[in-house]
Amino acid sequence: MRLGAGRVLAMDARAAVDLPPFASSAMDGFAVRAADTPGRLPVVARIAAGVPSDRALAPGQAMAIATGGVVPAGADAVIPIEDVVERDNEVEIQRTVAQGVNIRPRGGDVRAGDVVVEAGTRLAPAHVGALAAAGLDRVACAHRPRVAVLATGTELRRPGERLDSGQVYEANGPMLAAALASANADILELPAVEDDAAAHRAALERALAADVVVTSGGVSVGPHDLVRRTARDLGVEEVFWGVAVKPGKPVSFGTRDGTLVFGLPGNPVSSLVGYELFVRPALLALQGAAVPGPVYEPGRLASAVRRNPRRDELLRARSRIRDGDVLLEPIGGQESHMIARAASANVLVLAPRGEGELAAGETVRYLRLV
Repeated sequence: MRLGAGRVLAMDARAAVDLPPFASSAMDGFAVRAADTPGRLPVVARIAAGVPSDRALAPGQAMAIATGGVVPAGADAVIPIEDVVERDNEVEIQRTVAQGVNIRPRGGDVRAGDVVVEAGTRLAPAHVGALAAAGLDRVACAHRPRVAVLATGTELRRPGERLDSGQVYEANGPMLAAALASANADILELPAVEDDAAAHRAALERALAADVVVTSGGVSVGPHDLVRRTARDLGVEEVFWGVAVKPGKPVSFGTRDGTLVFGLPGNPVSSLVGYELFVRPALLALQGAAVPGPVYEPGRLASAVRRNPRRDELLRARSRIRDGDVLLEPIGGQESHMIARAASANVLVLAPRGEGELAAGETVRYLRLV
């Protein structure tokens, strides 16, 4: 495939050329022989980037050279333009210049055939730049998993439609589709399905043709929670149901013939947390990512938070830098239905289960929200 940030490399990518492919100048200046410095030297050529000199530098000569220009044969140093006096096509150098100074050696970054980016790496913009600079216009990337997204609930209406009494706008499908896109998924977003057994069966049968199924809602124990039982009837083998995490306790996971089936809660923040903890890492693992996650980083609490005695809690928070530390400020309104409040957060702070509270200034771990 063509180079694309976010994709996971399936094979080591090796340089097609030395990088740099020739000895080049690190700055605007004059190519010289170190043995000729200090001294007054005639300027016999002017080298621009992409336009090499057609002759070697002879003893007792200098050539003007631009940043990125090819250092001519015979030269072994470049002196910056600001360190010399140029007059009447001569350059006066008043100090000794060391050999090799301000020259980028051929292959100093990477040699042809060397690994530029390893298999399992998720391509960031810097990786794309490195691959392009090393002469690669195509790399082998992992298959993008096909992911079917299905929201359930009779009360759901598409944004923009008129709401009747008891109805709400369907947010989980668009939210999950956006999150899945950031994990390289090829997304099939199915229409929201009402709380009806036949409707659930038809929708899930269609969804199970994908590599991964992600549902939201209908995974608890109420009379209208039909996802798990319908999935079971369709041959999905449930691996687990229920996790000691807040929000998102009633998460379910199962498989059928290689298809992964994630059942996320209907409350949007619970669905978001479940996605970050379980779905995203699974998708990246399917693509062979070396570090699928979740990846926690250290930070300090800006204010105290009370711990949950029975469940680990993922608190929505905003991060900022102060005195070199990452400070994490939990937002107001941590209820699992408050997606508008959660939208102001950029991290999830892990508050491990336990008694008492985590004090302001205490070191904790957090997940970045992509």
